[in-house]
Order: sequence, then C-alpha cells, then structure tokens
Amino acid sequence: PEEREVAFDTETKMMATFHHTDDGYRVAVKGAPESVLEVCSQKMTPEGVKSFDDRDEWEQRCQDLAAEGLRILAIAQKTVGDSNSEPYRDLILLGVVGLMDPPREDVKDAIAECHDAGVRVIMVTGDQPVTARNVALAVGLVGDREAQTRRGQELKPIEDLGDQERMQLQQVSVFARVSPEQKLNLISLHQDNDAIVAMTGDGVNDAPALKKADIGIAMGARGTQVAREAADMVLQDDAFSTILVAIEQGRAIFDNIRKFTLYLLSGNTGEIIAVGITSVLNAPLPLLPLQILFINAVNDVFPSLALGVGEGNPQQMERPPRPSKEPILTKEYWWAIVGYGALIAAAVLGVFYICLQPLGYTQDKAVTVSFLSLAFARLWHVFNMRDNKDGFLRNEVTKNPYVWGALLLSAGFLLLAVYVPFLANVLGVVNPGGQGWVLILGTSLVPLIVGQIIKEARRSRSS
Repeated sequence: PEEREVAFDTETKMMATFHHTDDGYRVAVKGAPESVLEVCSQKMTPEGVKSFDDRDEWEQRCQDLAAEGLRILAIAQKTVGDSNSEPYRDLILLGVVGLMDPPREDVKDAIAECHDAGVRVIMVTGDQPVTARNVALAVGLVGDREAQTRRGQELKPIEDLGDQERMQLQQVSVFARVSPEQKLNLISLHQDNDAIVAMTGDGVNDAPALKKADIGIAMGARGTQVAREAADMVLQDDAFSTILVAIEQGRAIFDNIRKFTLYLLSGNTGEIIAVGITSVLNAPLPLLPLQILFINAVNDVFPSLALGVGEGNPQQMERPPRPSKEPILTKEYWWAIVGYGALIAAAVLGVFYICLQPLGYTQDKAVTVSFLSLAFARLWHVFNMRDNKDGFLRNEVTKNPYVWGALLLSAGFLLLAVYVPFLANVLGVVNPGGQGWVLILGTSLVPLIVGQIIKEARRSRSS
C-alpha cells in the first residue's frame, strides 16, 4: 500500500513513492537517468545487491538507448524505517527503461508546411539531448545528426546573456533538459528579437510559460486544468497539425477582413466622389438619398458578407507572415480605395452626362441609369478583390459559391426596385428601357475591366 508520494520536481528530475511493507517502507524512485544514477550507491544483479562501481557503463547504456530515439527512465529502490526519510539517497539501481514514443505521422508534413509559411518551430523538451535530436531528425526539424542541441542550463537569464550568446541561441532549434524557468528565458529571448512566440504545454509547470507567450496553446486531451486556464487556445485533439490549421484560418480571416473593407470603402468612396463633384459644380445629382441608402443597406450587404466567409487563397501558407504591427489597411490599400472609388465615380458621372446631354433623357431616367450603373458596378467590383497573383477566371473570389449567390440575390433586389411599382416610386426610378440597360451594363463593367487590366499588369511584373 502506498503511504506517501514525493511529486516529480523539475530541479531533481525524479519522483518517489513510499510503500508499507513488513520490514518498514519500500521507496520506489524513477526519473532522469543522470539524476537517478547520481544518487545510487548500489545496484541489483542476478546474484543480489552489489556495489555500484560501473556508473560510466550505465551512463553509456543510457546514451545508446537515447541514440535510438527512446525516452529513458532510470528506476531504483531502497528500504527505510521511516516514511519521512529522505528518498533520494543511497538507492539501489534496478535498471533503465527505454520508452518508444514516436511522433505522430502528420507532424513531419506539418513542420514542412510551417517552414513554407515562415513559421519557425523550436523543440523544447525535458528529454535527453540525444533523444531530442533523434526525434527532431525524424520529424524534419533538423537536417542531420550533427545539428546543434542545447541543454536548458545554457539558457541563462536574458540580462546575463551577451549579444553573441543571444544570436547563437536564437539559431538553435532543439533544447533538451529544459526547466519551466528556462522556458521563460527562451520565450523572452525570442520576444526581445521582435518575434511572436506561441508556446505549447500541458502541465502545471508550463502555466507561467503559457501565460508569458504571445499565444499560449494548451493540450485539451492530456493537459491539466491549470494549463488550459493559462492558455489562449486549447487543442482538443492535442495534434500539432491543428495549430497549422488555426494559422491558416487566421490568415484567411484577416485577408477576408481586408477584402470586404476594401470593397465597402472603395464603393462608398465612389458615391462620395460622384455626389461631391456634382454638388460643388451645382449640377443635377446622379443619385437620390434613398437610392444611396438602398445600395448601402441592401445591395452591399450580401457581397461583403460573402467575401467575409471565403476560404482564402490556397497559396496563403506559402508566404511569410505579415508584420505584427501592420494595420488592416496599409498605404497601398488606401490608394486602392481612392483609385477604385474614382474609377466608379467616373463611370457613373460619365453615363449620367451621356444620358442628359447627347441622349436627352429626362432627369428621372438619367438618374435611374446612373443609379443602376453604380449598383451593378459595385456588384462586379467584388471580382476586383482577388489576389494580384491569381488568375482572372480561377481565384478565391470566383471559387467562392457565396459570392455568386450574393450577386444573384443583389441583382434580384435591383430588378425588383425597377419593376415593382411601389419600390420604384419610393426610390424614384423608372424603366430605363433597352438602350438604358445597354448603357447600364456597359458602364458598370468599366471599373471591373480597368481593375483587372491593372491587376494583370501587376501580376506580369511580379512573375
């Protein structure tokens, strides 16, 4: 029967249990080989207990097992008369155990994808350096057996590291025999180098590091409650590849936010420019207030929502991560907003002028044509949201089924606005007629055509 347990300690790297026997208490100890061997004075043999005078040979056995990629535990025992006795002194070595703990099959591919995405993976383990190096080699984290592996004891406090030591440690991908405090030093080392650090962990001792990291990731299946509470996210399946899925989804979400923000702001800018110019010139307005409200409240909602739920660019994991301080709308995007807005406004003002002057339309009919031209131009404008590196016909926008559904729905609302008398009267529109529809379709395609020409030119230059 167990009488007492001495929990595993990261300093001693051992744990012990006291068991009641007829002769007193049997102390069972297990832990890191270098720690257990150090406190053994005897060893168990087939002939009985003998003096432990071949420690070097046992250390070599541990190295040989670790070289095979096994995780090593040493086990020892002794008998004492008091359950409060010191557990880690004058032990009898029983042997060492090599545990096969192979990495999941999907880890190697996930690490390769991380490298392609500009995400660096660093192994931090409590195992022996030889074991850690072999596991790192098996998953493709390092390229050869000569790859540098550092012990946790080399991770001094940040303030004690010189510039040269910092640079050297930042290049190391495998750290072994690392304590919780040393994990904090490693996180600080990379954070001071302006890196965004994600840290995975499952134990109580990992909680400080999970809290300190920019993104703490706890194991959901085998992780402790303390680790899960300290983390920012929890892996329900404890799979490393799930982290990669989260990164991919995060990039897709950020790109989608940019797309629908660019889409909405550029379309609204077109309205502002068109109405603003005519107001300054004291000319007839090409749009009525309710028509602008209709476009913004009904016509824009569905395409922008469709952009927001897109799966993202398939090549998004082949580019490096964006700078952490980069805003959603960079200077390039603000120029694009102004450019697209000016393009849409020019098309609307152009068709409005043609309707009033050369064609001699009534003002109601001319306003109807300009209103529908703007509305459809903003619908087709959704295809300008594709990535510059993608083709016109096959890209993340054209492959998004929600975009096509949104376009059909929005176009249906526009037709209802023209041909349902009640809506037509409220919005102040009339039937544009066959010639009017030709003008509407032709004019509304201008921003799309010009936008695609610019994108193809950029695509040719970048390739």
